[in-house]
Amino acid sequence: MSFSLHNLQFTTSPAMLAVGLAALLIVGVLCFLSWKRSPHPRRTALLEGLRFLIALIVVAMLWKPEWLTVIHPQTKPRIAILWDASKSMDTLDAEVPQIFSPNRSVISRKDWTRMALDSPLWAPIADGEKNDLVDRSFSAPPEDPAQVPLAGTDLSSPVEDLLENETNLRAAILISDGDYNIGQPPVVAAQKLLQRGVPLFTIPVGSKKRLPDLDLLSVTAPAYGIVGENVQIPFTVRSSLDREVRTIVRLRDDTGREKTKEITLPPGQPTYDAILWRLEKEGASTLELSIPMADGELIEANNSRKFTLSGRPESIKVLVIETLPRWEYRYLRNALSRDPGVELSCLLFHPQLGKGDGPDYIQDFPSKPEDLAKYDVIFIGDVGVAPDQLTKDQCELLRGLVENQASGIVFMPGPQGNQFTLQDTALWDLMPVIMDNENKPGFHDPVASPLTLTGEGRSSLLTMLADSEEANPDVWRALPGFHWHAPVVKSKGGTEVLAVNVNRRGRFGPTPLIVTKTAGNGKVLFMGIDSAWRWRRGVEDKYHYRFWGQVARWMSYQRNMAAGERVRLYFTPERPVPGDTVTFNANAFNAAGAPLEEGNVYVDATAPDGTKERIALEKNDTAWGAFSGRMKVSLPGEWTLRASIDEAGAEPIETKLLAQGVELEQTGQPARPEVLAEMARIAKGRMITPDQLPELIKEIEALPEPRPIENRLPLWSHWASVALVILLMSVFWTGRKLNGAF
Repeated sequence: MSFSLHNLQFTTSPAMLAVGLAALLIVGVLCFLSWKRSPHPRRTALLEGLRFLIALIVVAMLWKPEWLTVIHPQTKPRIAILWDASKSMDTLDAEVPQIFSPNRSVISRKDWTRMALDSPLWAPIADGEKNDLVDRSFSAPPEDPAQVPLAGTDLSSPVEDLLENETNLRAAILISDGDYNIGQPPVVAAQKLLQRGVPLFTIPVGSKKRLPDLDLLSVTAPAYGIVGENVQIPFTVRSSLDREVRTIVRLRDDTGREKTKEITLPPGQPTYDAILWRLEKEGASTLELSIPMADGELIEANNSRKFTLSGRPESIKVLVIETLPRWEYRYLRNALSRDPGVELSCLLFHPQLGKGDGPDYIQDFPSKPEDLAKYDVIFIGDVGVAPDQLTKDQCELLRGLVENQASGIVFMPGPQGNQFTLQDTALWDLMPVIMDNENKPGFHDPVASPLTLTGEGRSSLLTMLADSEEANPDVWRALPGFHWHAPVVKSKGGTEVLAVNVNRRGRFGPTPLIVTKTAGNGKVLFMGIDSAWRWRRGVEDKYHYRFWGQVARWMSYQRNMAAGERVRLYFTPERPVPGDTVTFNANAFNAAGAPLEEGNVYVDATAPDGTKERIALEKNDTAWGAFSGRMKVSLPGEWTLRASIDEAGAEPIETKLLAQGVELEQTGQPARPEVLAEMARIAKGRMITPDQLPELIKEIEALPEPRPIENRLPLWSHWASVALVILLMSVFWTGRKLNGAF
């Protein structure tokens, strides 16, 4: 039931009304008795009156009072047309209806909207004596190019703004493709239209099916590469054609040099692939990845993407630890020592002759963390824990180097089986495979067995021995085989198997022999054969040197993203998109080269629009010299990162972070008429097709006059009501104390 007192309207049930009246009666009686018994009748009368007022307000709140104001229109009724001006309306898939043109051609959604707005069909409802017809656009792309990727379509806010600014609204018409990506759900606005009694008529524009198109969705290139080496550039292409397409991916730099690759795109699904690019010069280059227009494709704008890639010289510091100087060790040492980009150190624990000596040799394992921290990659040969080999503390240092300093470690077990003595050390958990304890010496085969690449291995940079991915499997099939391999049961979870021994199978399938995984901030590689040196047969250094050079560069890549004398910075993801959170990891050192214990590390980030932000990195107390922090990327484009230590004389380092501009608004997406149909249903209107526009005009003309606008202020749930009750109770309590004291 409901009743009102002037503008105050109450809505309650009979039972709640009776309870409230009974409560007021009881409180009134108690107030009267208190007044009669008081020695100060005048003051008590004021206090008891205040008590009754508080009880009256509380009971009234239980009856849900609302302050009702009615606004009577003073102008002619208005009919508003809201039309979508977002970028998705540039999609070319709107068919011209016969009421506009006898030629049923296909135009863009935006042109179709303009054609509909300019149509004389609106003349009857725009009669100057009966209605005012207004049209408003919404979600137009911003003028600032930096803000375009973040711009989207909001179907709710335009309707809410219309209701707020118009007091005599007769009907609303919405022309859109229904594709929204920001703001509240459109049904929220439709419910507000329903409350005002304003019907909503929606006109969908565009096709429900995706246009025939090839869309280059993303290019995830690394931040930098090494001059003279190949860089793998992954990309994703989505085909919405109804047939299989054979096409060519073309990668071209700003000098005109290009690389091509043939790919086959299945219909109606994305394809993930990668292309190799060899860096020829230092510094940043702008590259463009593109695919040609296919037969029947309608959109060309999304067939290419540009990105930047920096070429750098290198100086990778490598430490090789071995016992017996087997052939694999000798040729590995030669390959790394002759590599101009590698600075090599070798530690040889010969069981009979003692420690190795000569060029590139060191006599002792680095005893301090700062001495070990300079190495980017560590090769662990047929070495374990023994009096004349490694200690458990040294294994702990090696694990910290990988997990906290982003270095890489390569396990190269041998026939002595020394690697099994690492089981009780910190290095054992880094091993990406499970070893067979019953066959510690490994397996010897009289007939050479080949290594076969897995699906991951065929496209990995580590195992790319040919100049193209298509030729790479043929190169591996032609390589000489191996006679010995490590006793591997299976790979561990979270690892990536690149090559297997197809001639020997276990309970879990072919034996994995080249396996990688990440460990903390660093990387781990397991090489389960000792015959890579045999790849030199007939081709000399071509494949052997290339393989180990790629291993060293791949494992040290992240660590050298931005490296200085006092601080090293690396971050993930390397190519974020607006809205992503980037994680910074830094290694900092004091003036003596030891891990930084006292001091702060900062990253100053400068956005593409010039705004700056300082991120204070937090120290990892369980790791040596490791700091980390996070930042949310808000804009696409090139961000400048400057990492520094708050110590005098510490030189900062600077690097670039490129945020890819993935735009919210995209052309070529299918229309969503179901969204518009739901809005119209809730608002007591209906969705019409373009050919039904004349019917819409007649229906709007038949609508009743807009009803007065009712504004209801719910006092029972308003914060001011609660504040008033608390204030009156405070005054009453204070008055009682004063009444009893005087």
